[in-house]
Amino acid sequence: MNLGEKIYNYCERGLDPSFWAEPLNALSNAAFIVAALVAAWQLARSPRRDAAVFEWLLILVVICIGIGSFMFHTYATAWAVPFDTVPISIFMLAYLGYALRRFAGAPWIVVLATLVAFYVSVKYAQTIPCANELLPMTRGAGKRCFNGTLGYAPAFFALLLVGGWLLFARHRAAGNLLAGAVIFLAAMTFRTIDYEVCTWAVRGSRGVGTHFVWHTLNGFLLYVLLLGAIRHGAPVETARIAPAGRSAA
Repeated sequence: MNLGEKIYNYCERGLDPSFWAEPLNALSNAAFIVAALVAAWQLARSPRRDAAVFEWLLILVVICIGIGSFMFHTYATAWAVPFDTVPISIFMLAYLGYALRRFAGAPWIVVLATLVAFYVSVKYAQTIPCANELLPMTRGAGKRCFNGTLGYAPAFFALLLVGGWLLFARHRAAGNLLAGAVIFLAAMTFRTIDYEVCTWAVRGSRGVGTHFVWHTLNGFLLYVLLLGAIRHGAPVETARIAPAGRSAA
């Protein structure tokens, strides 16, 4: 693929190659920046005594998500794709590892094995063919199965499974992950139906779709997850599922 080749994947852009062809999709990335800044303010004010290095790094990655996604939805070129996808991938892997280690107290071998399995499952989900007629408009537009949203399904199930594990263990971060799963399911729904509603979700004479809602809900989702890390991620023994006496991460 030519690095300068334009990518037309969203209702709002249509076939318009201009920089501001996706104003809602571009500007809704402010949700990530706001989420990160509010989380940073809360982390700075928290009574935690540790340096909270991992939490600050997670906040930084969220800022990168907002910037990278803005670049992709304005330039909409092949070279902009990594700026959009790499920060998202880093956050998914980093937060899953963080939750397993800090919240669940899982051994490093379990954390690493889970991250590998998660990575493989994401790659597989991105290749699943669409053999059903649930989204005829998306298929008619020549788009990927469920508009590419299936690639995020492993992240949803990871939130659900780890959140359920923490709930069973009565860990205080369980609510953040399970609430995150609900928010993420709603976000994935709006991402999926972007083309389905393109003919009636309009601004003026052109469709806008629902991809901007995906951004907005994901900003809220990442804030909820960051808040869980800020409030319940301190490396103290009382916040661990692991047997008493095991050292903190």
